[in-house]
Amino acid sequence: MFTGIITAIGTIQSVELRGDTRVQIACPWDPATIAIGASIACSGVCLTVVQRGGEPGNCWFAVDVSGETLSRTAKGMWHQGQALNLEPSLKLGDELGGHIVTGHVDGVGSVVDWRPEGDSMHAIIAASKDLAPFIAAKGSATVDGVSLTVNALTDRPDGSVHFHLNIIPHTAEVTTLGELRQGGEVNLEIDVVARYLQRMASLRG
Repeated sequence: MFTGIITAIGTIQSVELRGDTRVQIACPWDPATIAIGASIACSGVCLTVVQRGGEPGNCWFAVDVSGETLSRTAKGMWHQGQALNLEPSLKLGDELGGHIVTGHVDGVGSVVDWRPEGDSMHAIIAASKDLAPFIAAKGSATVDGVSLTVNALTDRPDGSVHFHLNIIPHTAEVTTLGELRQGGEVNLEIDVVARYLQRMASLRG
């Protein structure tokens, strides 16, 4: 489990094609705090650490990315030089500063608009009709691993939805969301509570 509160930005150092795709990620953590087998959310994708190295403040860890994961995440995400939002898994007693995040990407959204609004940035994200029932105004959504509040939404004639987000300067600075551009793709995870409520409603229906 995660909270959607990003603790570091990592950078993909190398990508090696084998049975799965081995990805090595540089980050500013202490390698002694990264356990082999630990779960780390990488721009919203829960992945398992298989190697680690480096020194405090300049370390790296490696993960294996399956074909299934590659097919279900944002295009262009898994290449050398790509910046990733990083969050280690939640420990008992940790502050739940965002919302409950599983690290399982439910779909890929696209950036419809991205413009200044005061000191913040206003983003509009398009989500498919499969995800639309799970997105609600003032509810939570995870975008590239970042826990955000949905300000408003617009249902589209084809059943899809456009939802509006406010990206404050701090969030833009400490995550990759400051680099969003129109037409870009983002990993989306719906609120786990909404998932179960929808399932319960469908069984009653």
